[in-house]
Amino acid sequence: MSEEPIPVNKVLILRCRVFYLSRKVGVYPVIEDSVKEVIEKIRPALQADGGDIELVGVEDGVVKVRLRGACAGCPMSQMTLKMGVEQALKKQIPEVKSVEAVE
Repeated sequence: MSEEPIPVNKVLILRCRVFYLSRKVGVYPVIEDSVKEVIEKIRPALQADGGDIELVGVEDGVVKVRLRGACAGCPMSQMTLKMGVEQALKKQIPEVKSVEAVE
């Protein structure tokens, strides 16, 4: 006996419920803790060039950071953010969608 596939609209409803429940029970704080751990591993490389990074928060998979020191005014900071920080976070934490710098 073969099972019928779940219709797409029911899959979306299930995903929405899982997302809602995961927010309700606190999955995002777990992600935030993981992000902090990865940032702590990245931090020494930035500090070696006179910069630093601070985690501001994580919301819906978007990591918000504040670049400090030499990184704050560096013209290459967006490249560092996207190709360095974002790629490292996405590799370690699949829930991360993107990384944004905030003032």
